[in-house]
Amino acid sequence: MNTLRAALDRFLGGLICALMGAMVLNVLWQVFTRFVLRHPSSFTEELARYMMIWVGLLGSAYAAGKKSHLALDLVTSRLDGARKRVSEIFIHAFILLFAVTVLLGGGGRLVWIQLSLGQQSAALQLKLGYVYLAVPLAGLCIAFYSFLALRDAVRGEARTGAQSSGLN
Repeated sequence: MNTLRAALDRFLGGLICALMGAMVLNVLWQVFTRFVLRHPSSFTEELARYMMIWVGLLGSAYAAGKKSHLALDLVTSRLDGARKRVSEIFIHAFILLFAVTVLLGGGGRLVWIQLSLGQQSAALQLKLGYVYLAVPLAGLCIAFYSFLALRDAVRGEARTGAQSSGLN
């Protein structure tokens, strides 16, 4: 499982970097065509929006895997021993439930509806189901990471952000 986690970390990290690089080039092209050529490109704004959706959702999955996401630990930081472990189990179980029901279930349904309706974007003529595919993919990744974190919490093995990122 750790090999699969490391492979998923590398894949998501590389994909997010590639998307961010493409976003930079896309926005630079938009600025160049708007202010230098005085004829703005018709597709760049829409493409930037869709790439931002993918970066945001996949970035949240990546952060969940690295345990570097924003967390309110006002209560859990004051707990220790069995109480902290029960709290972590509850939190990871809830995240897993949310990822499976809302992101995977609801996101998968959204993609299916959009692809079956054939709705396309205005400028790119891209099926919107492909844009929304980021939701269930991020849900799948978050569910996987949450499952591993839940497994570690049940076993009593706490993985910190530094351990999951290989900094130790």
